Amino acid sequence: MAKIQEGRMPYLGYETYYRIVGENKGNKKPLLLLHGGPGSTHNYFEVLDDLAEKDGRQLIMYDQLGCGNSYLDGHPELWTKETWLNELIALRKHLGLDEVHILGQSWGGMLAIIYECDCKPEGVASYILSSTLPYNAIWESEQKRRVGYLPKEMQEAIAKAEKTGNYSDPDYDVAITEFMTRHCAGPFGPDAAECLTRKKKAGTEAYVAGWGPNEFTPTGSLRDYNYMDQLKDFSKPTLICNGGEDLCSPYIAKLMFDAIPNAKWELFRYSRHMCFVDEEELYKKVLMEWLNQND
Repeated sequence: MAKIQEGRMPYLGYETYYRIVGENKGNKKPLLLLHGGPGSTHNYFEVLDDLAEKDGRQLIMYDQLGCGNSYLDGHPELWTKETWLNELIALRKHLGLDEVHILGQSWGGMLAIIYECDCKPEGVASYILSSTLPYNAIWESEQKRRVGYLPKEMQEAIAKAEKTGNYSDPDYDVAITEFMTRHCAGPFGPDAAECLTRKKKAGTEAYVAGWGPNEFTPTGSLRDYNYMDQLKDFSKPTLICNGGEDLCSPYIAKLMFDAIPNAKWELFRYSRHMCFVDEEELYKKVLMEWLNQND
């Protein structure tokens, strides 16, 4: 078993929890993992823990402020891109991560894009943009297109919630659960990895204030997120990953692949939004090859 260290970084008068797995061997650069949401926690990344042993590479994951072991609510004014961007910058400094690979999944991929485009950080060997998006409008339109494949009564329940602003109707809950099961993840059975079934403190306030009430209604502080035109300036090696049934549809992935110079694209045919869960072994194989090529 790889050595696991846990710690907390002071941030904005609160604390950011982090978890470090394994140690680097040779010239291997650590992999820093940015989770989705906002508010989704690092938990699901623990399925990648064995890469620390297999690849002799340190993995660093953390709970962004507002969720998990960095849980905080009652502060909707904090849930902005600046809060999470500055936290990422502070964590690299706090842990002395001079050279890293960065993997961002979903919102974590958005954060990675914001980081590269706005900060042009030094010491990033490569990016892995996993199931993410270049701008909100395409995400919204692709999810609404998929809603059109739900049973008619579910489409009507979603339309009613959007019209009234009432997202607590039981019919809406049934519809959104079906949508997320088709394109995001779950349900997880008794044989699933413990990190996927463990009770977690999701950052609901961070999600709603940062993004919105669901995946296709970006009304939060990130509503103007649009880095499509800046992707042409991406200067680091970039791997794009997504699933065939992913919230990040193949069309969205192709937009990023076409825009980022010399990017590589890996489409996981049988995956939804968590390719590293749905096709775990293949994802790890692809990821290891990529990291070793770009150390």
